[in-house]
Amino acid sequence: MRVMLAEDSTLLREGLVRLLAEEGHEVAAAVGDADALLAAVEPAPPDVVVVDVRMPPTHTDEGLRAALEIRRRWPQVGVLVLSQYVEKRYATELITSDTGRQRHGVGYLLKDRVAQVDEFLDALDRVGDGGAAFDPEVVRQLLVRSSKADPLSRLTPRERDVLDHMAQGHTNASIAAHLHVSQSAVEKHVNAIFDKLDLSHASGYSRRVLAVLRYLGS
Repeated sequence: MRVMLAEDSTLLREGLVRLLAEEGHEVAAAVGDADALLAAVEPAPPDVVVVDVRMPPTHTDEGLRAALEIRRRWPQVGVLVLSQYVEKRYATELITSDTGRQRHGVGYLLKDRVAQVDEFLDALDRVGDGGAAFDPEVVRQLLVRSSKADPLSRLTPRERDVLDHMAQGHTNASIAAHLHVSQSAVEKHVNAIFDKLDLSHASGYSRRVLAVLRYLGS
């Protein structure tokens, strides 16, 4: 897999470069700010970009805004956010954005909660394959809403469990294994979730993420 990194911590950036190289990935660029990432992507887009949220010059949301720009201009590129922070506004926009042109992967991991190298590498592979990989804490923070405004209040407890696993990027088979139910039961719950959130006629992969995050505003 061809990967580009944007991380302003030199130590972490070089560590990721070495890790990915050891796993057989090609690190096409490793930069310290969002502008340099966009400049590297433009001539030869990679399979996946791994990007921090807060980078120079203001250390606020440069990384996420660059990720959104990449999603808009190069929809074939997977985006994996690796950060210490959940930036709710742009995170929601990143996760729910859909160009309609082709399937592309997206993920959001928290640095402090990636306990094993294998977790990061698995998330990278899932995003590279066009799938999703979300830290449960990211999902939890994005779902903090009052019950009055929360369309998820229509869901049963089991449907909420299924939806939580969907938001983390699990397949139906994986959800079935985690919840100790049959895959057909999971499929039934998924269809019920789509119906209750008015996503029955949405297309493909995007509705699995939209089922969790569509209602979130900026």
